[in-house]
Amino acid sequence: MTPKRRWLAALRLEPLDRLPFWPKLNANYPGWQRSPFSKMELVRLHRWVGSDQHRWCSACVREVRKKTSLVQEIRGKRQRWFYHTPSGTLTAEWIFDEVSGSWHPREFPVKKPEDIEILNAFFSDCSWEPDNHLKEEAEQQVREIGEEAVVATGIGTSPLMDWLQHLSGIENGHYLLADEPEMVRALFQTMHRSVLRRTEMVVATSPADLCYITENTSTTLISPAQYQLWNKEHVRAYAACIRSAGKIAVLHMCGKLKSLLPDLNEIPVHGFEAFTSPPVGDTTLLDGRTFCPEKCLLGGTNATLWLQPARRICQELEKDLQALPHHRGLVITSAGVMPPGCSPETIKQVADFVRSFPARF
Repeated sequence: MTPKRRWLAALRLEPLDRLPFWPKLNANYPGWQRSPFSKMELVRLHRWVGSDQHRWCSACVREVRKKTSLVQEIRGKRQRWFYHTPSGTLTAEWIFDEVSGSWHPREFPVKKPEDIEILNAFFSDCSWEPDNHLKEEAEQQVREIGEEAVVATGIGTSPLMDWLQHLSGIENGHYLLADEPEMVRALFQTMHRSVLRRTEMVVATSPADLCYITENTSTTLISPAQYQLWNKEHVRAYAACIRSAGKIAVLHMCGKLKSLLPDLNEIPVHGFEAFTSPPVGDTTLLDGRTFCPEKCLLGGTNATLWLQPARRICQELEKDLQALPHHRGLVITSAGVMPPGCSPETIKQVADFVRSFPARF
């Protein structure tokens, strides 16, 4: 099977020729490696490892605003955001982290209850329309990639997870959920309408094989009761929209999920991505297969495991795989982004093990 066909069969829980393997290497990874890997493009590095590749393309839509704007200002490693509305302006700040090669929030736009209404006005003004130029670019990308990789795009993030991660912060966000539930609920309804409309447009225009709902859900951030109250029905609606268009829906969650698995089983997605084992996560592959028997599990490892020798990683994987009733609906990945402390040689040894594992389909 080609990597694309292997991915698609796994996500549909169909039999396949072997287990797929995908180490999640970000753009920052090669720079931390020795020569010749330090100069390799990611596609070439994936080929050397022997990955079943996973690539991205545009969602093929653009945001349209009439009365509001979001202005970005970057100065070195400092990035500022200005949410301009007729009723006021909110500000946010992000800082660049060299080690991870990513931006992290330091100041959130929502600081007090009055800011919620300003943010509601900001999201109320948002609409979406197809972008034909992006669509042509994405179609060309998909043609060039061919069967070498499965291609994904994103539909966005649910209101609750966007609120905690990007808009209010965790501590202040929970205080406002408790103290101003009606104001937050009204904001979430506005945000949900926007995300759902974007989802409808993405699935109608993007040529991607997979549509991701990017959540980062974890019970270190929210409780199961909060998931049921504030999050579950929103995510269910996005997944249903993706599936109704004949697309494959993937739910990205990279935290501790074990106590949420019964609820997650009710979300009509094909697969859970970044399914992370202990100690970084709290879900083994057997947990996932027990509570969510019809979901594809993309992950099965964790960052601390990838800092061990290849022999130790393979032993842990073999133990976890042997415990399963079958091996349909599995893609073995690094779960989260591969830590740069894991060498390409180690990844290749594990890839060779996964390819040769006598899976039961």
